[in-house]
Amino acid sequence: MSGDPFDEGGGSLLRQPKAVWATAGASVVAFMGIGLVDPILPSIAKGLEATPSQVSLLFTSYFLITAVAMLVTGFVSSRIGGRKTLLLGLALVVVFAALSGTSDTVGQLVGFRAGWGLGNALFVSTSLAVIVGAAAGGSAAAILLYESALGLGMACGPLLGAVLGDASWRFPFFGTAVLMAIGFLAITAFLKEQPRPARKTSLLDPLKALGHGGLASAAVSAFFYNYAFFTVLAFTPFVLNMSPYRSGAVFFAWGVLLAVFSVLVAPRLQERFGSLKVLGTSLVLMALDLVVLGYGNHTAAIVGTIVSGAFIGLNNTVYTELALGVSDAPRPVASAGYNFVRWFAAAAAPFLAPKIEEWANIHIPFVVAALAAAVGAVIVGVRRKSLTMEAEELLPEHEAEDAEAARGGAGAESPDQGPGAVQPARAS
Repeated sequence: MSGDPFDEGGGSLLRQPKAVWATAGASVVAFMGIGLVDPILPSIAKGLEATPSQVSLLFTSYFLITAVAMLVTGFVSSRIGGRKTLLLGLALVVVFAALSGTSDTVGQLVGFRAGWGLGNALFVSTSLAVIVGAAAGGSAAAILLYESALGLGMACGPLLGAVLGDASWRFPFFGTAVLMAIGFLAITAFLKEQPRPARKTSLLDPLKALGHGGLASAAVSAFFYNYAFFTVLAFTPFVLNMSPYRSGAVFFAWGVLLAVFSVLVAPRLQERFGSLKVLGTSLVLMALDLVVLGYGNHTAAIVGTIVSGAFIGLNNTVYTELALGVSDAPRPVASAGYNFVRWFAAAAAPFLAPKIEEWANIHIPFVVAALAAAVGAVIVGVRRKSLTMEAEELLPEHEAEDAEAARGGAGAESPDQGPGAVQPARAS
């Protein structure tokens, strides 16, 4: 891969059709919804008289539905087309985000977040394919633009949650509904329907793709990594116990590091050291960071939270590369199978971390998360051959898929594809 992702596509990155900017803008808001509730979790718990474990179900319901929906998104988009799938997803987010703001009980809020998760899954799993089909400068420029939208959304979500949530925990949900409604109107106005894939995706295709050893290894390793990732995202706000503004600032800095390391740093490190060395080292360092976060004082916890964004950015990019390069399945199908496995960890961590604290103490959830990151690194080391050799052999086939995607015939990709997603992993 190129050492500098901005070298790809020349100077065309910012000269894109209105349809691309409309989809990318809506993608920013969609990713904002993931971290939106972070700074207001304590406020929600107080406002609805709920415990931390009950409020953490906001993440669990959201990502549990997202995981299951990964089996459905390709099925839907290959039948009704990318544009209609995007609009359906946006419409669901608008409705359920607005309903979330009207909740009177934590049970209602958890249920509405589940509906939100379905809409978000339909949108984010289709948006990259739509951007690739409409972008100028080829798939490399499109993927870089999409990854930038992800990083910007993850950084701004907590900030928006803090600004609006300082007045009331309900306002961030209403604000998201308004922004997504604007995105709906923009896509309606500027995005034309793209050609549908020649072959329709079945519900079982993603599960069949997991029969490939390399893809299964990447998915299982990413499962353990995601447990660590979402322990930070969903449990740390209760540990920091800060005002919405202060918590929002911490997670904004976290999101900025995530974006910078995902888009700019990861490709350079992969070029110099190889993908698996970068991933293994990043996972080990993330495990150490989690131990410091769990056992350090309040200042150490703040620093540890922010620094974890760097490791998460690196991991997201490399894992996506592994998942989409190692299997002989079409990229949309491989992506769906990979995400189906890993998002279950995103659903489990927000629920289990507060429970573990109740059973033991506030330090142990971070110890468990650190062990999960370490297990992810061990899997990458043990399965390194299946994660590299076959990916290199399949590179010509995947390059042909990228060319087809640029002509508008591709399906959905994953919610965290980075600029490395079109390259094979290197073990060196």
